[in-house]
Amino acid sequence: MRKKFLPVALLFGIGFLLFAVCGGVRMAEHAAVFAQTEEQKTIYLTFDDGPSTVVTNRILDTLRRERVRATFFIVSDRALTRRETLRRIAEEGHAIGIHSASHDYGKIYSSDAAFAADVDECARVIEEIAGVRPRLYRFPGGGPNKEEREQKELFIRERGYRIVSWNAVCGDEEIPYADAATLVRQSIATSKGKRSVVLLMHDSAHHAATADALPAIIGYFREQGYEFRLFSESLAPVLP
Repeated sequence: MRKKFLPVALLFGIGFLLFAVCGGVRMAEHAAVFAQTEEQKTIYLTFDDGPSTVVTNRILDTLRRERVRATFFIVSDRALTRRETLRRIAEEGHAIGIHSASHDYGKIYSSDAAFAADVDECARVIEEIAGVRPRLYRFPGGGPNKEEREQKELFIRERGYRIVSWNAVCGDEEIPYADAATLVRQSIATSKGKRSVVLLMHDSAHHAATADALPAIIGYFREQGYEFRLFSESLAPVLP
């Protein structure tokens, strides 16, 4: 009687073995993909204080040539006289965020009402000119003092904006009269050891050296295996 059940037991055993092997392969493949995703080095190029007529357009020319997209944090008072440049940023697929209406720190942070008015005016101008409703925000000057920052952050988030900071700089504000080579070196130095880099640069009128440095900055991070990414409402970098 036992022999009648032997083929059934044997088939069951073979089936179980195949399931275990195939399932193990699929799990291994899934783990490999997950590990690969986790290991991917990423960089977000961000530009503050524009747009400007010459520098921003030079930067846009480089980004288009290199097929890289970036995030621009706009000063709306400057955009009012450079409407075509702001439209070009949007039309070429870059992300646009609020930086300030005036970039006047004393005025912006003088009161809660002044801060709210600055944010709202910048958002209004961006939407009017570029036809996009911004959902990203970067504090002018890095933000108010520590005591006020928490309250301002809460206000920004309640308005539905994502706050974007940075963890590396090219040095175009920190180092007076820096040339392109210096900005490239500073970008490399401040991003060292970081798998997710948010690089702060500037595209206002006196930052010609930043436009000069950008091709080499892109080339370096590309050679190092970084993937260039664009900020969005939902995509957040994992910072060290």
